Amino acid sequence: MKKFLIWLVGIITAIVVLMYIFDVDYLIKAVRVVYFHGKTTAYLDDYTHFDNRVIKKGTGQPWAIHKNYNKVKATQRLEDVHKELGTVAYLIIKNDSIWHESYYDGYGKDSKSNSFSMAKTVVTAAMFKAIMEGKIKSLDQKVGDYFPEFSKGLAAQLTVGDLSSMSTGLDWGEQYSSPFSITTRAYFGDHLEETMLNVKVTKQPGKEFEYVSGATELLAMVITKATGETLSDYVSQKFWQPMGAENDALWQLDHPDGIEKSYCCIASNARDFARFGKLLEHNGKWNNEQILDSTAVAKMTHLRFAASPQYAYGVWLNNYLDKDMYYLRGHLGQFVIVIPEDDIIIVRLGHKKGLQTTTDPHSNDFYVYVDEAYKMMGLMQPDEGKGNKLPMTKQEAEGKEK
Repeated sequence: MKKFLIWLVGIITAIVVLMYIFDVDYLIKAVRVVYFHGKTTAYLDDYTHFDNRVIKKGTGQPWAIHKNYNKVKATQRLEDVHKELGTVAYLIIKNDSIWHESYYDGYGKDSKSNSFSMAKTVVTAAMFKAIMEGKIKSLDQKVGDYFPEFSKGLAAQLTVGDLSSMSTGLDWGEQYSSPFSITTRAYFGDHLEETMLNVKVTKQPGKEFEYVSGATELLAMVITKATGETLSDYVSQKFWQPMGAENDALWQLDHPDGIEKSYCCIASNARDFARFGKLLEHNGKWNNEQILDSTAVAKMTHLRFAASPQYAYGVWLNNYLDKDMYYLRGHLGQFVIVIPEDDIIIVRLGHKKGLQTTTDPHSNDFYVYVDEAYKMMGLMQPDEGKGNKLPMTKQEAEGKEK
């Protein structure tokens, strides 16, 4: 037994040494944070295992509560999907008042959970704020003006607008499940800025949409240089406090006092995430203060490339039920969906997302959250909509095909 233990320790030591030699030592943290906690990917409360910077709140402005608050129960279809996909929060906001609110799995209105890529919208808002303040010249400002590593070849053409609209030409693999992808390195590594400055531009920027998380990370690095403030402090001063967030939020860092993992990883709650939906719906105005220029909001909510109608500047777009909708979206089915025509905001946070097909850029749970909200509000008949016709998971889809 003693020999076996010595042998086992030797093998583990050799593996660790090889990880450092081949510069994949970030996998040690990945195993500790993910697999040692019974998970297979990033999860809602993993922020507790990383360093964080506080996005400080100011004076809270509680949401108005609708006169019909929670008078209508969730539909059976909605409850089934909540259970299947592990929803922890679901809100319907009508006319700037909370109309419906449900929490699950021990979560409540003040519970923090990971935003994942909904943070990309926040970063784009910060970029437009920096432009509004003259700290960044325009969407055409070159990234190379801030980082000389991007001042030669194709990289010299790269602009902040390209970063925000995901048209960068960056050599980036958006594989969440591969332990050796650059996305995994960015998530678990502790040298994020160095990682970003070594990413190459291999295609002409500004020509076509390709979703890569590295674009937002690089954009945040530009904002930090342009403003002279940490991203968390800037977002706190320009958005979190003016919009009356009721709780401090946390933004994951790559190491103590490091840089924010800005393409993801704001830990907050459904009510405070919803404030960005309200800000966009009101064309950048919060109460009587113009926090963002209305022209900036128009850019964020209208497509840049006709060939990619699903994405604008930091915001996802969809025309559904003959209505223009736009939304923030995260890795595990986090949504803040805005439907301006009907003055509705829908927020969903949870452990899993629905099925993502190659023919539709919008995961199928999106349609359920919209359809069932409309049915609950009497705006759609029970047998209408796309959501109740769609399988939620790959396993269910495969089962239906058999």
